[in-house]
Amino acid sequence: MAMQNGSSQTPWVRHRRHSNEDVQEASKANETHLLVNDQNKYRSMLVRAYSSVWMIGGFALIIYMGHLYITAMIVVIQIFMARELFNLLRRAHVDRCLPGFRMLNWHFFFTAMLFVYGRILGQRLVNTVTSDKVLYQLVSKLIKYQMIACYSLYTAGFVWFILTLKKGMYKYQFGQYAWTHMILIVVFTQSAFTVANIFEGVFWFLLPATLIVINDIAAYFFGFFFGRTPLIKLSPKKTWEGFIGASFTTMISAFVLANIMGRFQWLTCPRKDLSTSWLQCDPGPLFRPEYYTVPKWFPEWFPWKEMAIMPVQWHALCLGLFASIIAPFGGFFASGFKRAFKIKVCNLKHS
Repeated sequence: MAMQNGSSQTPWVRHRRHSNEDVQEASKANETHLLVNDQNKYRSMLVRAYSSVWMIGGFALIIYMGHLYITAMIVVIQIFMARELFNLLRRAHVDRCLPGFRMLNWHFFFTAMLFVYGRILGQRLVNTVTSDKVLYQLVSKLIKYQMIACYSLYTAGFVWFILTLKKGMYKYQFGQYAWTHMILIVVFTQSAFTVANIFEGVFWFLLPATLIVINDIAAYFFGFFFGRTPLIKLSPKKTWEGFIGASFTTMISAFVLANIMGRFQWLTCPRKDLSTSWLQCDPGPLFRPEYYTVPKWFPEWFPWKEMAIMPVQWHALCLGLFASIIAPFGGFFASGFKRAFKIKVCNLKHS
């Protein structure tokens, strides 16, 4: 009986030990995941850091070169955005490709570009050529008739579209026509305001763009090291820890960077022409520091008894709040967009 009991208990003991080992291995696996010891993640982080350094360096060089070069960068980005969206539209209906419709898309694109930038940069172009009478008169007339030229080009595109209609494909072609206009609205609406802001002072372009970058980087690192709670199903890698940590980082950065950038005339002075010469101007009311006495309840070791704060720093807090709360939803929109069309990030980058 003793032997029978011993023999009957032995498998049970062995099974229990085996179960404990499985639990320990599972806990180790979870611990490894929580400590973020995955070498692939660190390799990905190094690649991102390396590419970010080059991108930030190139961006800083363009900022240094001035308003006109920044605008050129925006135009190039617009062209690539439109190209990607036009290609995506055709890939979704690859079996119904129409000859010549690609050229019609770009006709409407450059018509919209002439309309938008003609209105924003027209007077600045006139101010640039005032020294040459012949060129001044020519440019003035072109700007004068810019609206009728845009209307004529759009009308020509409309007639072109009507002439390409084919029996049995009317619904598809009108859908393509509507999508073309939606793409132009998406591409030009925000970028038009961006270019207008650039010529009111690079500050109003550089600070929001920098805050978006800071928010994205901070969200990545906070999520990488502390992320536990998923934020949204569209982006499983986004976490509440990353979102909250990035929000605090962005708000602090907005207040500090506004003070630093507001000291440089190259960033705060508006540009009235399309030249690349150096700028000098009196600082506007937003960039004149106001002095505040430090409250008595502050610790005695605090080094400043008076603090200089620019009014623009309070505006920067609003920009930081926008970059923290609203801007991440642009990434969520992109995630949903990619899933809707079943495309990958690499396709977006290389197409």
